[in-house]
Order: sequence, then C-alpha cells, then structure tokens
Amino acid sequence: MNFYQIMPKLMCRDYGFECDFVAEGEEGKVIEEFRTHMEEIHGIDYSVEAVKHFITRKQK
Repeated sequence: MNFYQIMPKLMCRDYGFECDFVAEGEEGKVIEEFRTHMEEIHGIDYSVEAVKHFITRKQK
C-alpha cells in the first residue's frame, strides 16, 4: 500500500441512516463489512459494484 493512499471509510449516516456504523480500512474489508451490515441491519442488499461506487465518490 502506498503511504499516501487514503483508506476507504463508509458511514451509514452518509447514506441517510441514523446509525453509527463505520467501515474503515482496506477496500475489500470495507466493502465486505458495509455490505454485511447494510443487509443484516437495514435490509438492503448492495452489490459489490455499488459499494465500490460509494467509495469512489467519497474519494473525489
């Protein structure tokens, strides 16, 4: 990993939920944790591609 590479971070609050869940770290870990949380807690099944898009949009 490049020293200057920003680690992805997704928070439920950023997507309109009153929820303190945060997934942060390596991209694969963030995608897996965020998808699992969203499905188990909020009943939403986001695809891997959708979550990658969330990460890309946050990094701009």
